[in-house]
Amino acid sequence: MVIYKDGKIYLKIVFWGMGASGKTTILKTLYRITKESKKDIVPIGELQIIEKASGATLYFDRGLFQSTKQKEVYYRVYTVAGQKGFTPLRKKIFDKTDDQTDAVIFVVDSRTKFLEDNLESLLELKTMANDRLIKEIPMIVMLNKQDLDDIIDEEDFKLILKDEKLWYEPKNKLYIWNPIIYTSCALYEQKKDVYRSFHETARRAVLYHVYGEGKAPIEIDISKNSIKAI
Repeated sequence: MVIYKDGKIYLKIVFWGMGASGKTTILKTLYRITKESKKDIVPIGELQIIEKASGATLYFDRGLFQSTKQKEVYYRVYTVAGQKGFTPLRKKIFDKTDDQTDAVIFVVDSRTKFLEDNLESLLELKTMANDRLIKEIPMIVMLNKQDLDDIIDEEDFKLILKDEKLWYEPKNKLYIWNPIIYTSCALYEQKKDVYRSFHETARRAVLYHVYGEGKAPIEIDISKNSIKAI
């Protein structure tokens, strides 16, 4: 839910996905990239990482980022604990009554042996979003761990999105807001599309807020040439 405070705008972005899909690693890599390189979005303060000794997220991770082009715009970024026993906590983070999510990045463990686990996580997200994904909540997909063997590819996951009614055909006005699917590796040494996917999510969150009043704006040209990325 967009929060206005002291002339500032705060948008909430959540990394969602099955346990051990790489959400915390992605957030850490994003933080390092934006801290060390000159980017349009930069971190404010330190990350808050709450994890077990094993590295699994115990509660949630979060960080605060700011647009350098629109300095009044901030992004509150969260990850959710992906393990099956944390469903009530995920719901609280994603859909708290007075603090709902403005955009979501769905993180997939690309190994084919985890296809069912990824699907289960997607279905839970879809249920919690209550038919608001894409229509009111922009969604980006990261196929993580693409550096490993025996993985699903972009077309594979696009079929899943179509089956779950999370992909629109060209004749539908929501077609321009279909999830972009990024093939990624979250490790900093490779950091493939980590910043790019986050930047696009942040851009869409702002466009939904500014041009759609909280919904997918369908009467505008969303190309980066016509609307400057935030």
